[in-house]
Order: sequence, then structure tokens, then C-alpha cells
Amino acid sequence: MFKLALLPSLLACSFAANSFTMNPQPDPDNPTGYVVSKAEIKAAEDAKTLDPMYDVWAKALETRPNSVVEAIDAGVPTNPDNVKRVERVFPQSEWFFLTQMAAPEYTYTRFLRAIGKFPAFCGDYTDGRDADAICKKSIVTAFAHFSQETGGHIAVDNVSDNPLGLEEWQQALVHVREMGWSEGQEGYTTGCGQNDWQNKRWPCAAGQGYFGRGAKQLSYHFNYGAFSEVMYDGDATVLLNNPGLVADSWLNLASAIWFFLTPQAPKPAMLHVIDRTWTPSQRETDAGIGYGFGTTINVINGGIECGEQNKDKGQPVNRIRYWEGLSSHYEIPVEADEKNTCWQQTPYGSLNLNGATDVLYTNWDGNWKYYPDRPEGASFECELVGFQTAYSALVPGDYEKCVTNFYGSHANWPETRVVETLPTDPSEPTDPTDPANTWDANKVYNTGDQVVVNGVTYQAKWWNQGDNPATSTTGVWEVISGTPTEPTPPVAVEPTPVEPTPPAPVEPTPPTEPTDPSSTWDAAATYNTGDQVTVNGVTYQAQWWTQGNNPETSGEWGVWKRV
Repeated sequence: MFKLALLPSLLACSFAANSFTMNPQPDPDNPTGYVVSKAEIKAAEDAKTLDPMYDVWAKALETRPNSVVEAIDAGVPTNPDNVKRVERVFPQSEWFFLTQMAAPEYTYTRFLRAIGKFPAFCGDYTDGRDADAICKKSIVTAFAHFSQETGGHIAVDNVSDNPLGLEEWQQALVHVREMGWSEGQEGYTTGCGQNDWQNKRWPCAAGQGYFGRGAKQLSYHFNYGAFSEVMYDGDATVLLNNPGLVADSWLNLASAIWFFLTPQAPKPAMLHVIDRTWTPSQRETDAGIGYGFGTTINVINGGIECGEQNKDKGQPVNRIRYWEGLSSHYEIPVEADEKNTCWQQTPYGSLNLNGATDVLYTNWDGNWKYYPDRPEGASFECELVGFQTAYSALVPGDYEKCVTNFYGSHANWPETRVVETLPTDPSEPTDPTDPANTWDANKVYNTGDQVVVNGVTYQAKWWNQGDNPATSTTGVWEVISGTPTEPTPPVAVEPTPVEPTPPAPVEPTPPTEPTDPSSTWDAAATYNTGDQVTVNGVTYQAQWWTQGNNPETSGEWGVWKRV
């Protein structure tokens, strides 16, 4: 039985757009933190999601308010346009034809409401594609999978159990809950209660079971939480606290439509396989993955059902039989480049995408690259990766949450806060109280800031404080205008000979031990590039400006290195 699950961490490396120029500033309300501007956050996110497919995915996951959805019923004139299309290409009589064994919790009205929640399912196309034909094919594809996952699987000639002689592809939606489970039972709570980002974002409720429910057998708390966010305006707790709604309301079918529309990068959304919005990458094409019903099997359960080793396995064989029976009955054309099978495909879970540049991803993770021009060398950015994380590129606001480490998923990430306006504007380096823009030892300077010392204008190459441009040896300042003057050598003066006076004998004073012989490092002191300190007999050298960073705990990649 298919279970939605977290996408495994398939890739050893992540793929990201070029880094965006960020300008983090010290947080005036937090001596150990930083602030970044909301405008920079938006610009960085936009720069990393330029591919038009991100807009397609976002459009596919748009939803209508539940108040609108719950007014939908068969034949109601106010039904949304995509619902009216479903009523036209798949009327209630067809629903009854395919659901004569179905559990009573599944109804045609609930089916229409599930579709009405998502305008992209059976929606319009403006490029000449046949929306009615795509709608019908989408419904038939969904029912082929329903027949496998929640169907009766009773042979047509088994008269005692199948007195109506229904084909197996007419036996969808028999089960509303996973067999052997009932409400009130705790189950599928693996990972619940752990102190990790999954539980911070999608906390399990005491006494609840997250076993399979609905047409797609939604399972596990992270899937209930993610689905709840879509259904209830970002509120994960509704279904985490009451998962039974996925069985006993129109959510039992909405969960299946949601899955049909949601890409699990690098897997495409099933809708975009059906309507051909998706274009296979070269890696996918080389792996035998292309258009057709077979790829929807790979999207759903490829690791178990696709590949040569699964050619004769029951689950994929059943799905294909059901699809072929349904597509024949409903006269769904199969294009020349479409395949119903996936035994010839590499399962997505085994597909090596390392280094691929034509594959898009949908999860954000912290960008851990080192940036010498930013505080602590941190990026203050996130990048797109090919594994499941706490933050989705398909969820508005998640990029900002990633940058601020909202769910605590980035260990040792700088404390970061997003503000509308930065405390200082680096594009206006001139201090209005100092029209001459004189260098100030107490002022923080960022990349591009300019100062004047002795008539010479210098520009900062990276963040610094207390580093005098006229005497700096760190390379942080470059001359923009003017010529630094060399110091005038002192005039040599011949000393006047003086007869030495014999020194009076003095009893030597024993040397005084320093109050802290084990350390010369001072947590309150400011250190610049090249400064050396000693802690417990070990000498360390600063690699860039620092204050308050203990050399012993700096780490291999920290500001201090042993010398």
C-alpha cells in the first residue's frame, strides 16, 4: 500500500543559482545577531527561482477558500469553472459506474469539492491544449491508482464476493482507512516527539494515529502537517490534531488531488506528466523516464514498483491493468511517445542527479559556503537542494524562514532577523553629522563604504571595525582617491656624550606572576587579521576581524587558526 513519505537525501551536493549579494548588519537589539532587509530576502529568492516552472508549480498549488469549496454541489450554477468541466466530462453517472463498491465516505459531491479546492485540476489552458481531454485523462489516471491503493481487487468471476461482476478497475475507493486501523488507535508515530525540525514544524498530537487515510492513504505526521497547511491557510495543527478528517470529510479525496498536483522534486507533479507541461531532463530521458502512465507509477512508488527487477511484480502489473481497462473504456488516446509501464525506467530513488543542471528542486537549505566579505564568513542565504528540508520553495514565506533558521534546522547558523529597513544604508556611506566622512574607529564599515583619512579616500572591501585605513595591513581598505603620504623619517641628532654614573646596587624584586598565566586572549578585545593570542599555551592567529570568539572553540573552519 502506497505511503507518502519524505524524499530521501539522494544527493551528496546541492544545486543553486549564483549567490546573491547580501548585506547583513549587526542587530542593534541583539549583540550576537544580525539583521538583513526584507527587500534583499525577496530579491535573493527571486534570483534563485527564475525558471518559469516555479511559477507553474505555484499556480498548480493555488487553492480556493474552504467557505467557497463547501458550497459546491452537483449541478449548482455557482460551481467554479473547473468543477463544471468535471461535471461535463465525468458526470455523476460515471462516478456511480466506478464506485459501486466504494465506501460511503466517498461521494460525488466530495469529489467535486476536492477538485474545486484546486483550480489547476481540470483547469483552463491558454496555449491551445484541449482542457477537456486533459481533465478526462487526469481523472482516469487518478482512478487507476485509486483502484490499486484502495480498491477491492476481486476477480470478475468471483460471484460470491463480486455479485455484480465488476471489473477490478471498477472497484476503486473501497477502503477509507488503512486495513487493520481505526480511529482512536495510535500508530505511524515514528519520529514523533523528537527535537528536530520536523516536529517543530509538524508536531504530533498526543493520542493520534497517522496511519493511512483517504483515497491516497495519507500517512505519517509530516504528510498530515504539510497537507493541513495547504488546506487551512498554513495551519499544520488542524489535521495533526484531528487526522480523522482525512477519512470522514471531502479531504479524503482532496488529499489525492493535492498529491496529484504536488511535485516531489526531482519528481514532477503527475498533472504535468499528463498535460506535458513537464519536460524530462536529459538524465531522466537517459533513465527511460518520459511521458505516459508509467511515469506516474514512478512518481508514486518507483522504488518498489519500477525497474527491470519489478517487471512482473503485482502492484505495477495491477496499476497497468487498471489503467489499460479504464483508458480503453473511456477512449483515452495513448500517444506514440507514451509508455504505460515503468519497468524500463530507473526508479527516481536510484537516479543519479549529481551535477545535473537541467533538474529543478523545491526545497531550501542553508548555503554553507564561506564568504570572506560577510560577518563570520556566513552566507546569510539559502539555496535549492534535492532533498527534503524544513523549507519549501513552493510555500510563500519559507525562504525567509530558512534564512532566519525558523525551525532550528541549521546548526550553528548566525542569529538572523529580517527587518524592513537596515539600521544603516550602505549605499549612503557618508555620515550626515560628518560631511567630510572621516574614519571613526568605533564605527562599523561594510563592503563599499568610503572614508577619508588625511585627505585620502578609502573604500572598504569587506566588513570591518577599528581598522585604520592609513595604517591597515589587512587589505580591507583600498585607495579610491588621493595619495597616502609616507611618514617623514626623523632627523638624526648626534647624542651628547655623558659620563655614565655607576648604578647603585638594588636588591632584585621577584617577578610577579600574571593573574592569568594560561591565557592572553581577552573576550572583550577586538582582533584583526594577523593578530595572535595564546590560550592554554597554544598560539592562535586571527584570519579576519573578530571579537568574543574563543580560539579554543573556533573550530577548524573558524576565525582562529593554530600557528
